[in-house]
Amino acid sequence: MDLFQFLTLLGGVSLFLFGMSIMGQALERRAGGRLRGMLGKMTTNKAAGLLTGLAVTAVIQSSSATTVMVVGFVNSGLMTLRQAIHVIMGANVGTTVTAWVLSLAGIDGGNLFVRLLKPSSFTPVLAVIGIVYYLYCKNDKKKDTGLILLGFATLMFGMESMSGAVSGLGAVPGFRNLFLLFRNPVLGVLAGALLTAVIQSSSASVGILQALAVTGQVTYGAAIPIIMGQNIGTCATAMLSAVGANKNAKRAAMVHLTFNVIGTAVWLTVFCAAKAIFAPAILEEPAGRLGIAVAHSVFNLLCTVLLLPMSETLEALVCRMVPDGRKGEPVSELDERLLATPPVALARCRVVAGEMAGCAVHSLKDSIAALGAYTPELAERVRRQEDKTDHYEDILGTYLVQLSTRRISSEDSREAAKLLKIIGDFERIADHAVNIVASSEELLQKELALSGEAAGELNVLTRAVGEILDLSLKAFLEEDLTAAARVEPLEQVIDGLKESLRTAHILRLQKEKCSIGAGFVWSDLLTNLERVADHCSNIAGCVLDMAQGNLNLHESLRAARDDRKEYLDQYASYSKKYTLPSSRE
Repeated sequence: MDLFQFLTLLGGVSLFLFGMSIMGQALERRAGGRLRGMLGKMTTNKAAGLLTGLAVTAVIQSSSATTVMVVGFVNSGLMTLRQAIHVIMGANVGTTVTAWVLSLAGIDGGNLFVRLLKPSSFTPVLAVIGIVYYLYCKNDKKKDTGLILLGFATLMFGMESMSGAVSGLGAVPGFRNLFLLFRNPVLGVLAGALLTAVIQSSSASVGILQALAVTGQVTYGAAIPIIMGQNIGTCATAMLSAVGANKNAKRAAMVHLTFNVIGTAVWLTVFCAAKAIFAPAILEEPAGRLGIAVAHSVFNLLCTVLLLPMSETLEALVCRMVPDGRKGEPVSELDERLLATPPVALARCRVVAGEMAGCAVHSLKDSIAALGAYTPELAERVRRQEDKTDHYEDILGTYLVQLSTRRISSEDSREAAKLLKIIGDFERIADHAVNIVASSEELLQKELALSGEAAGELNVLTRAVGEILDLSLKAFLEEDLTAAARVEPLEQVIDGLKESLRTAHILRLQKEKCSIGAGFVWSDLLTNLERVADHCSNIAGCVLDMAQGNLNLHESLRAARDDRKEYLDQYASYSKKYTLPSSRE
């Protein structure tokens, strides 16, 4: 091999790895919704977990990426260790799809149909279609489709370049001697593990082995141990991703390693015994691209068949290898490993934002309860919930900003922006809950009391605020547009109630039916409750925005009011429902 052939080889490897990378990333974005669906149906059933891991890996073309996702899910509490075991086993089988696609490059024949199956025949067409989609389509999904086609074309071009550069090595004695060394199964396993650990992709290392097969020097006796080693090497990515994770996430990564080490050890022993006893002639024959793909699939299937019935034993083993640490080890709410798959990371953000929303609403309702039946325990619970919503806002805000810097679809970008807006409103609702509790404490400390008339009026306002909280929470959690549309007319009723209660209070002051000290607390209560309704209006407006594909809050609220008949009917209904006691007399 001269200098130019060596440079061609390096270029081919680089293009191959680059093409595989951009194709995998584009596949992840393009299949984001399906990924969420697949992973959302996760059960403890072995077959379901196995098929899920197989399907996800076949879609994104990377068992390493699937396993890193699984480690992130376990670390976030989204998946149990037992579920993770089955998915990881499925991922090992799913990753063999790539080798079958790459084996098409070895198709040979004069028949027109056979020639059309060769990547060198259809790859240029895919590249042209891909560049047109990527450069001229505005739709993100079409752009990603273009990148998938371009990535595939690039990796196949890199494959052809590698094969062309090494094709002459078959006549080089040193190269032949190198693969004679790999007939030692242990050396073959070590070589496969090292190469895969370096490039962090078993699919890519199998592709490189398929490219080297064109030299005619890669026998089945040398290729099979290398393939076994590649399964061990691909565990490096998951092991690195588990650094800093909780014990269950570390166990998930250890499952990946243990599964592949045990599978390799067992089947390598069988391989060596068969080689020594039967000396099959096929082991001395040159391996082709298709043969390597078959060997890769058969080995991974055999490992799965061997260990799937023993998944409980495997779980117990890794639990002993990674023992329980301190009790109460926290679960990571938002794992950075999930950022590698933005659609899944965004789905996790929605879950955490939902937990934050529930916490904020409960804190406000508890603070309202404290107005009539204050206890130190209730006040402390409100403050704990407010601290929790602050924590949620901090981690969600940071995580969503990180997510927004990734290349995500326009739809996911709008969803991230919506969540960033909404978490601010829920955090402010919890702040108002603390303010309301402080007002309750002020009334007790200063020995002030609201008049019976004022207490009745406040009851009407707090019931209205309770309903608007429920509507906005339902609108957010369930993306319920009907509930969202009912928020704005109720918010307008609450605004009117606030002004009516202010006026009623002034009249009581003039008639000396209320103290000035209680009046200051009354004013604070009205302000906090009315502002809670404003934040609920913002939340509902964001939900309506997303349904219309924009983030123009004021435009959505204006449109809600412009639908005059429905809006006026709802406004009249709420006005009647929340009539002040003095208005009924």
